[in-house]
Amino acid sequence: MAIERRNIFLAVLATFLGTYFAETAKSQDRTSQQRELVTESMKRAATYYRDQVSGRGGYVYHYTLDLKTRWGEGLASKDQIWVQPPATPTVGMAYLQAYEATGDRFYLDAAKAAAEALVYGQVKSGGWRNAIDFDPKGTNAAQYRNGKGNNKGSNSSSLDDGQTQSALQFLTLADKALGFENATIHESVAIGFRALLEAQFSNGGFPQVWTGPVTSQKPTQANYPEYDWRTEGRIKNYWDMYTLNDNTTGYIAQALVEASHVYQDAKYKEALKRLGDFIILAQMPDPQPGWAQQYNFAMQPIWARKFEPPGVSGDETQEAIETLMLIYRETNDARYLAPIPKALQWLRKSMLPGNLLARYYELKTNRPLYMERVGEKYSLTYDDQRLPEHYRWKTESRVELLEKRLQQCKAGKIEEAKPSQAELTRQAASIVKQLDVDGRWVTTFSGERLVGQPKFTAGDRYLSSQIFSKNLTALAEFLQATK
Repeated sequence: MAIERRNIFLAVLATFLGTYFAETAKSQDRTSQQRELVTESMKRAATYYRDQVSGRGGYVYHYTLDLKTRWGEGLASKDQIWVQPPATPTVGMAYLQAYEATGDRFYLDAAKAAAEALVYGQVKSGGWRNAIDFDPKGTNAAQYRNGKGNNKGSNSSSLDDGQTQSALQFLTLADKALGFENATIHESVAIGFRALLEAQFSNGGFPQVWTGPVTSQKPTQANYPEYDWRTEGRIKNYWDMYTLNDNTTGYIAQALVEASHVYQDAKYKEALKRLGDFIILAQMPDPQPGWAQQYNFAMQPIWARKFEPPGVSGDETQEAIETLMLIYRETNDARYLAPIPKALQWLRKSMLPGNLLARYYELKTNRPLYMERVGEKYSLTYDDQRLPEHYRWKTESRVELLEKRLQQCKAGKIEEAKPSQAELTRQAASIVKQLDVDGRWVTTFSGERLVGQPKFTAGDRYLSSQIFSKNLTALAEFLQATK
């Protein structure tokens, strides 16, 4: 009887294993077919974008389908490329991820071409501006380090919207992928980071732009201005002072982290710590323990552009919190988490309907503050019914996510949300399906706000560097997850 039961058991086990291995083989075969299709689609899309769309190895934001019209911040000439994301560094990063996922040298060569285009446009002060003009007489030609630009043009390096930071981050990774053997790219990175560190104030903050090393400033805690900020305290050269505008500090932190990991040089982590020290100093006191966009050297919120008043900012506060948590993860120093709970509590209290936060909250009163525009004249208002459309006056709240990440930091478990393999597969299938016969991901404009604000009308079809980069990266992630 025991032998009979054993034989039955072995027969059932054999059937189960046979079925299991057959299904596993089918699944592996399906995955192999999917990988082949994704790999082929990536190559077609990247070949088209590299061979047909790029200019001198670089990119702008948007293109008409015939590629005759190009947009950066406004119309771009055939000799211009853009640095500010999501242009050349963004596309270059996507090529590097595709290279890592496939090992295909084609993508590394495309990334190298993008890196060399950026190196061409590095200005003498060591950083980058929002665009590069290969025509010395072009409207965006600046004083390039290579001597081929316009010697009467600007020599300002910019941290606005991640311009210099994104160039440095991409060039750092390109340098690594090229085995540190491309002397031109390696030198450009070294010069760029040296200039960036010389632009860091002694209290750890950064200006929006620089042309050389900054002056020493006394560390001071953020405070409210005693003058009437509505009519006084406007400073033309606000860009020379401390800025957090448009996630300046977040972009800087990411570039410093990348440099620290790749080059293993302690100076980058030290600069990162000083940046964190500045963010702690820049937190406003009660009753608004958040962060402003722009500060003077007395660490008081100030005007920037005529539609950017002093105020505590919902958007910059969220970005400052994210940056502090990034610095904490790199340093394991709890000082960088200490300012966050009060800031999150203030954000909770300041929430608008629809899970939104105002870009500006009036100093001390905490009333949401907006602007009205008549012609070129702006005036302050508490009314959000007639807002100028060229600026984002409200931003989506990320408070719940930030609270969750803070708890993860405190517990020592940072869990980056990653899609499952099933989700990556569905996403990859959709992206491959959207690729047209020419190897293009074509987008149809439906009125959404676009970076650079091109003059599209509803129904216009165009190519987007942001969409290309996002899709190529997603397909690379699918390949890496199914290796």
